[in-house]
Amino acid sequence: MEQDSGIRLDVLRVDGGTVNKHLLMQFEADILNREVVMPAIQETTALGAGYAAGLAVGFFSSVEALRGHWQAEKTWRPAMDEKRREQMYRQWKKAVTRTFDWEE
Repeated sequence: MEQDSGIRLDVLRVDGGTVNKHLLMQFEADILNREVVMPAIQETTALGAGYAAGLAVGFFSSVEALRGHWQAEKTWRPAMDEKRREQMYRQWKKAVTRTFDWEE
């Protein structure tokens, strides 16, 4: 994402069902070497639809006003050393490469 956007990713905000897989979220933080933050309200698709409707009818004054409603519930911080991170990333890329042309 950083390469495509040219913007450094300081924190990864996550939502949905997989945020309850704490081992996965810690792994994300370790591999990305970035904090991974779970919001207090994890099903943000429905929340976003409600916010959009509230903006459309004037219930909320602005997107900025909505930002004040966001709260973090849990943060995972990187805990993996650089050598291990690089080794695991190389192994992941190797595993992905092996799936190329799996099916015709």
